[in-house]
Amino acid sequence: MFGNGCPCMVSPALQPGHADEEKPRPGSKLRHPNRCILTSQGVCYKMNRQKQPSVLLIHPPVAKPAEPPAGITRLAGALRGNNIACQLLDASVEGILYLLNSPLPADDTWSLRAIRNRAANIEALRSPGHYQNRDRYRRAVADLNRLLEIYGNDRNLTLSFSNYQDHELSPLKSSDLLRVAKKFENNIFYPYFSERLRQLIAGNLPEMIGVSLNYLSQAQTTFAMVGFLKTNYPDLPIVMGGGLVTSWLSNLDWQNPFEELVDHLIAGPGEGPLLKLLGVEPGPSLLPPDLTDLPLDQYLSPGLILPYGAASGCYWNRCSFCPEKAENNPYLPLGNKRVRKELAGLIDHTKPALIHFLDNAISPSLLKDLAADPPGVNWYGFCRFEKLLADPEFCHSLKKSGCVMIKLGLESGDQTVLDKLDKGINLKMVSIILNNLNAAGIATYIYLLFGTPAEDYAAARRTLDFVVDHHDCITFLNLAIFNMPIESPEAGHFAVRNSYDGDLSLYTEFQHPAGWNRKEVRSFLDREFKRHPIIAEIIRNDPPLFTSNHAPFFC
Repeated sequence: MFGNGCPCMVSPALQPGHADEEKPRPGSKLRHPNRCILTSQGVCYKMNRQKQPSVLLIHPPVAKPAEPPAGITRLAGALRGNNIACQLLDASVEGILYLLNSPLPADDTWSLRAIRNRAANIEALRSPGHYQNRDRYRRAVADLNRLLEIYGNDRNLTLSFSNYQDHELSPLKSSDLLRVAKKFENNIFYPYFSERLRQLIAGNLPEMIGVSLNYLSQAQTTFAMVGFLKTNYPDLPIVMGGGLVTSWLSNLDWQNPFEELVDHLIAGPGEGPLLKLLGVEPGPSLLPPDLTDLPLDQYLSPGLILPYGAASGCYWNRCSFCPEKAENNPYLPLGNKRVRKELAGLIDHTKPALIHFLDNAISPSLLKDLAADPPGVNWYGFCRFEKLLADPEFCHSLKKSGCVMIKLGLESGDQTVLDKLDKGINLKMVSIILNNLNAAGIATYIYLLFGTPAEDYAAARRTLDFVVDHHDCITFLNLAIFNMPIESPEAGHFAVRNSYDGDLSLYTEFQHPAGWNRKEVRSFLDREFKRHPIIAEIIRNDPPLFTSNHAPFFC
């Protein structure tokens, strides 16, 4: 498990599913004859065993610095549980804090205020008291993000807490990522990561570098770091996994353009493949995540948010156009007994303020278990509109267990659309569930998806009406416009044209059967949906930039 994220049809930040080790790929090479690395051809070379093997695991910038990265902590548990030393580096939170505390020239009032108050604003985001005043919270986030914007503008970037977009180079083009790797010193984080990596490599002498690439916002800095490593440590093998890499490898037309930079790419959970690369056969022992080495007091949240995945894949796995289904990621739960044991140990060790369940949807079985035996810490996560939640008493028991918020993928307020998408959702039950959760005091974060092939303008209007009718039960809203996954089996039923400019794109454009294309959808959202006064009020609830990561602290 090189990374985590919430799978949806509009983002490549996919939670890793499961896949076997990368299949043999012609032409792959290994340039490290003194190390025991399993290549694509299955060739095994001797590793220097005079010392215990060691791995440096990296989570690159930029990802929201609200909580630790789950992927490398799960890998760390597997490695240390098999007597392999490792060091964790959350270069995203460290890199962002490095920029926020760097000298910055400015002459406008806003920027000068942001510079003057940056230390206080950083501490404000770590203080529970500041979440009781939305205006103060918003000002702190806006001022800190202003600093990142200024740094980015100076380097022709759009830079924020959740975004890294080069105005000249694209993370969707392998040729651009190779250029980034070659000119690594041009990356905005280079002064930070060059010194930090030299320090860690000199102090730990790792046998291997593992990089977790989950989001497009991480891609360019990831390859800048890889370019730096290959230039300065050419004999050090690099293994790359994570949600974005998993999506690349799921493409049937994938041909690896990064062979000269990355020695091995891993799809899906990486614990087993990584251990095999190190010459260790994975055993059946329980290996909980290990957060040792991470700066747990440096994340921008009012207390530690503990990310935890109880399963990979999706137990429903039937929704049309779902990337999880398109990538053939099976549902692999850890099992409730193991989950409870791991959580108990992690809670005891880290003393978190909040648990963030990363599952695509928490299973009904685990929900029952949490309600019957509360973890002792507030928690939130994604759920489906299951019959279980139609029981008001059960919703009250969830609240008592510490559930402060549930994220729910409604997608549409039109029953015909839901049926065509095979969502398994009945709007009458949705109404009951929303009312039950509201009565129990559990906040709801509702995800809506516009522009699917099953929707038209009339259906979108019915979604608007549904939200208005249930506004008192909806705490937060996430609005997204549908993207057609390239590997979706349903894509062939539509006239497809690839207007996404890049060989690494995960999506393709399509001709909507009702003419309800992106331009029309965006116009509807901007001119009608978001301007409805009741809906606008809900949208204003959403914490800027940190969105669902901070939303539970406002519940």
